[in-house]
Amino acid sequence: MKSSALKSLIKEAVKEAIQEELKDILLEAIKTPKVITQIPTAPLTETIAHTPPPPETPTMTAEAKRAAYENILGDTASTFNSNQVQSFQPQQGMDVANGTLPAGEVDMNQIMGLMNK
Repeated sequence: MKSSALKSLIKEAVKEAIQEELKDILLEAIKTPKVITQIPTAPLTETIAHTPPPPETPTMTAEAKRAAYENILGDTASTFNSNQVQSFQPQQGMDVANGTLPAGEVDMNQIMGLMNK
């Protein structure tokens, strides 16, 4: 069979398949009941929403801010100094920054238990 004959045969088969599908689609469109939408007869009116202006944020002077912070801190601000700071004393034998851990032994069973999980 020549390629031109095969080509024309394929064209005809595709054309028939498309025609059948279109026929089915049109028949379904005819059979389904039509939904009639009614257009309202009253004229449409536009509603415009009035948005209130955003509330103004109160502005404080530098003195007012200072007074507010002093009020919040209360008596603590006047008596607080470096003597009340707690000192940090790390445990002996541990240096986390350089990777030194405290001395200890790990049993091989513990290591195997971790590997089996």
